[in-house]
Amino acid sequence: MRLRFAPSPTGYLHVGGARTAVFNWLIARNGGGTFVLRVEDTDRARSSDEHTQVILDGLTWLGVDWDEGPFFQSEGVERHRADAYRLLEEGKAYRDFSDSEAVRAEAQERGMHPSRVAREKMQELGAEETERRAEAGEPFAIRLLVPDGETVFHDLVHGEMHFGNEDIDDLVILRSDGTPTYNLAVVSDDAEMRITHVLRGDDHLSNTPKQVLLYRALGYSEPVFAHVPLILGADGKKLSKRHGATAVGDYSKEGILPEAMMNFLALLGWSPGDDREFMTRDELIEAFSTDRLLKSASVFDTDKLAWLNGRHLAEHPDAELVAHVRGILDEEESFRPELLGDTEWIGELLEVIKPRARTLDDLADQARPFLCDELHFESKAVAKHWEKDPTSAIDRLDALLDAFDGISWTREDLETALRTRAAAMDVSAGKLIHPLRVSLTGNMASPGIFDVLALLGRERSRNRMEDGVERIRRR
Repeated sequence: MRLRFAPSPTGYLHVGGARTAVFNWLIARNGGGTFVLRVEDTDRARSSDEHTQVILDGLTWLGVDWDEGPFFQSEGVERHRADAYRLLEEGKAYRDFSDSEAVRAEAQERGMHPSRVAREKMQELGAEETERRAEAGEPFAIRLLVPDGETVFHDLVHGEMHFGNEDIDDLVILRSDGTPTYNLAVVSDDAEMRITHVLRGDDHLSNTPKQVLLYRALGYSEPVFAHVPLILGADGKKLSKRHGATAVGDYSKEGILPEAMMNFLALLGWSPGDDREFMTRDELIEAFSTDRLLKSASVFDTDKLAWLNGRHLAEHPDAELVAHVRGILDEEESFRPELLGDTEWIGELLEVIKPRARTLDDLADQARPFLCDELHFESKAVAKHWEKDPTSAIDRLDALLDAFDGISWTREDLETALRTRAAAMDVSAGKLIHPLRVSLTGNMASPGIFDVLALLGRERSRNRMEDGVERIRRR
């Protein structure tokens, strides 16, 4: 098996293209095949080295490595031209000297395909006149002579596909300036690279009968085709920038792990055949096959991506998570990097905050109160648990300072002291916990309060409680 991913460097690697790359890569890895990377850069006006590099970087971030390439389509232009002229010599294509605008206008007036008008004009000229004009150096395009009948091929997703040839234009395969068109270049390149399977989005389905005709006219072996439904936004429309679809590499800046993104993309148009959703890279490779490709469109669900990312984050090696957190917090003045050197303490911290985090940014936000001495106070938390009843908030923090004085600083003893003091004050434990949480973390929500106290330790906890009392008094 030889599969390929062939992006055009006219933009960044977006979700749809990344999904195509992941599918082809997984099939190749599952079947022990070869994954080829080809950059289709024949649109020189819109292609750029910058976009090429961003695409390569996006694939590398995803973990989609290639066995051959990257090859560049522009390097095969002479071969593309040779294929076009061979079809011309064999009578399977013809020269088109006509003015394209005039042909389109006439076709519209007569209700015909423009290529049928172009074919008529070629036939009216005759072979001798056609040769004379060509030898005189008049510019011409080369069109494929589409035969009568229908074009039939098998698609792994949609089954047997039938296209009436009367609905297929005599497509231009070589422009009058000598440049090949997309369909010819793709067929020529895939044949040269011995591609056995072409898997891509449904938006390419209309090109496939044209490419099949070219394979057959050129005598090349046809690959197996598979066209997967497009990815939709939550509103059921084709995924676009209005849905927040960004370059895949940008998700790394949002705290998404590459293994989570691969897991998520693999499930957009494929199913493992059971209830699994969280899957490691190795599990995806082992399970992925073309017979589980789906016919129905998939929705890009950002909540599901976040959930999967949280699952992968929970399984991520602590050392890598610590490096990510450090990279995010390093620029904050009150960050205390020495705390990261306490392996046992950082392990306990991660165990507490990982279940609450969905992205690396979430993880850093969860870790911030423990690793930075300067708190970021949420206005909503302050308003609700301090400013709404400042006298009670001060009394409860003072009561806890007294209750925690001299006790063993363990989760169990801290909980006992807090609940005993709450009972003595005839209030629920929550009435003490809420202003305490704001003092310790600055946030409305946090890990369990006794985990927070234990991780901060006696001195840092008491300092923050006393600081909380002073902040309330100053308001």
